Amino acid sequence: MNYLQQTGVPVTCNNEVKLLMTGHDKFIDLFQTIRQAKHHIHLEYFNFRNDSIANSLFDLLAEKVKEGVEVRAMFDAFGNWSNNKPLKKRHLKSISDRGIEIVKFDPINFPWVNHAIHRDHRKIVVIDGKIGYTGGMNIADYYINGLPKIGKWHDMHIHLEGDAVRYLQGIFLTMWNRETGQHIGGPAYFPDVPQFPDSVAEEIAIVDRTPRETPRSISHAYTASIRAAQKNIRIVNPYFVPTKSIRKAIKSALKKGTEVEIMIPSVSDIYFTPEASFYIVHKLMKKGAKIYLFNGGFHHSKIMMVDSTFCTVGTANLNSRSLRYDYETNAFIFDPTTTHQLNEMFERDKQNSTLLTPEVWKERSAWKKFVGWVGNLLTPFL
Repeated sequence: MNYLQQTGVPVTCNNEVKLLMTGHDKFIDLFQTIRQAKHHIHLEYFNFRNDSIANSLFDLLAEKVKEGVEVRAMFDAFGNWSNNKPLKKRHLKSISDRGIEIVKFDPINFPWVNHAIHRDHRKIVVIDGKIGYTGGMNIADYYINGLPKIGKWHDMHIHLEGDAVRYLQGIFLTMWNRETGQHIGGPAYFPDVPQFPDSVAEEIAIVDRTPRETPRSISHAYTASIRAAQKNIRIVNPYFVPTKSIRKAIKSALKKGTEVEIMIPSVSDIYFTPEASFYIVHKLMKKGAKIYLFNGGFHHSKIMMVDSTFCTVGTANLNSRSLRYDYETNAFIFDPTTTHQLNEMFERDKQNSTLLTPEVWKERSAWKKFVGWVGNLLTPFL
């Protein structure tokens, strides 16, 4: 923990975390908590896909508005545009007409394409200032049903209670007030939270990346965590084209004898990036890392476990898009029990993965290897 505090990241001690390892678990838990909301519900997502889950969510939020609960929702303009079932003007009007304040973050208006650079990739929910959520899942039914081309969708989210929720609230309200010109804040949004017994309380650092204010925060937290490892590092990430500083840290860990295991999906929802990932992990394999190609669908989780003592769950991919351009949020959880649960998942998923070996690499076509080489050169932009 001390190494992370040295980077300027505050660590809170009074927290309780529940892992939500499937889309079904996340949405059941989230909807249950929303039903119990008394004062406010804040949602910040890369996108709300216009499907059955989003429709059910907005129906529930409309019911909470009737009960007098304040509801604020924000989504990224590019994220909405990039999904295949976006919220359109008529949907937004219908949502607003039911009393839900819904805001589009940084609309992209031609010809101002510079607005496409820094996108809000966060997934944050805060309810009554006491319960928070973050992780890899947006609002979409494919987190439960999967997608035809890539199969089942695997992802990770957390339900969080305690002092760390104040940081999620602060992140949301800062973005909301900047985007709307409002001045939402005060004690009603930052209430006192219960004290958890020392036997269950977890230490958590919320590491947030804001492009101009904390541009290297998540990159530094990952690098510091990898360098702090003594025994083992396990990483699951869907778009693994890490920046030079993280690659250097992984190579240094391997050099000093730390076991490094990296899991990436065999299939992806984005063309080109996977080939760059394969190229990079092959290089790390030759340095001694164990690379697992997950075959059970699309593993979209963004997690890392270190020395069986702490872990991170969040929104940041290990690529330049997340680490150099976008707004992102990761929770670093200093708790052996939570870390153990993620390690157990990693062990299960290894059973449904292919270990990358020189023989497996040789089976890849010359064209895919070439595309991966080109992708590697473009790592600063992916």
